[in-house]
Amino acid sequence: MRTKPSWYQPTADAAHVPPQVAERALEWLVELQSQPLPPETVIEWTRWRAAHDDHERAWQRIESVRGRLQPLTAAATSAAAQAALAPRGSPHRRRIIKSLAVMVFAGSGAWGVARHTPWREWSADYRTTVGERRSLALTDGTQIMLNTSTALDVRYGPSQRRLCLVAGELFVATAPDAMARPFLIETTHGAAQALGTRYTVRQLGQGTEVQVFEGAVRIVPREANQRELIVPAGQQARFSATEIGPGTRLDATAPAWTDGFLVARSMRLDQFIAELARYSPDSLAVDPALAGLRVSGSFPLDNLDRILDTVAATLDLRIEMHDGFLGGRRLRLTPKARRRG
Repeated sequence: MRTKPSWYQPTADAAHVPPQVAERALEWLVELQSQPLPPETVIEWTRWRAAHDDHERAWQRIESVRGRLQPLTAAATSAAAQAALAPRGSPHRRRIIKSLAVMVFAGSGAWGVARHTPWREWSADYRTTVGERRSLALTDGTQIMLNTSTALDVRYGPSQRRLCLVAGELFVATAPDAMARPFLIETTHGAAQALGTRYTVRQLGQGTEVQVFEGAVRIVPREANQRELIVPAGQQARFSATEIGPGTRLDATAPAWTDGFLVARSMRLDQFIAELARYSPDSLAVDPALAGLRVSGSFPLDNLDRILDTVAATLDLRIEMHDGFLGGRRLRLTPKARRRG
């Protein structure tokens, strides 16, 4: 007899869907994030839904909470889209399936149980949605700006000023503190301590990136045996929980997002689309054959459709558009069809 997965609970929310059916439904959800989406996948998914009432019940449960799933399925760089690229049974794919499972089938009582899960973002002190940027002034006069899809907790106390970056990216201009409390930004991977500073911190999947524009920042990984690195103005560095990468020269256009722009200097097209997808509620992708094309320019982030149109026209490409299975659109840059004759 198959053991029930740890996330499964026979709650009313789960509608008593058998765990193996629920898990298969979530596998389908991940597979439907593939770019391009093979027609045979859609056919097989449709047949699976029709094969048994439990299958359709499981999928209807997914449809009923699709608004909650948006952070995992909205963009080509989302967790579910990345999981679609991973082999079945891989640790990354299994983590995404588990996160989706708790959100869809484990019942409302399970929300917020785990620390490092998507719903922790929704209970943060401050957060932004996809494409939103938000400026804040903290009690000590420190100015911060949250980039797209960012979640932040503020934990000021008598001995330190601490920000917990749950997800996303923020810009900080620290203010002097009357009590001389250190200023730290914590991420999953460790801490970045300001030394009289203007800087950005971005939490990535496998590490945290720090870019310093003024002053300096001390990087301290969470599990690196007291290793640290001081990053001076004009440099950037990445660190994981266990190691620190070398400091490199900072691109002067790096903080352009704070003014509402995405700046590219001969950027690979696949990297450009991945960056643009952070700001889009739609799923964005590019044909792998076009990935190495180069993009340059300064693009205002208040009109993403115009950016795609401009890039497509400049590179002589076309934009395929399809409706997404959980709402929104699926946009993909592809080569133009060549005329015969």
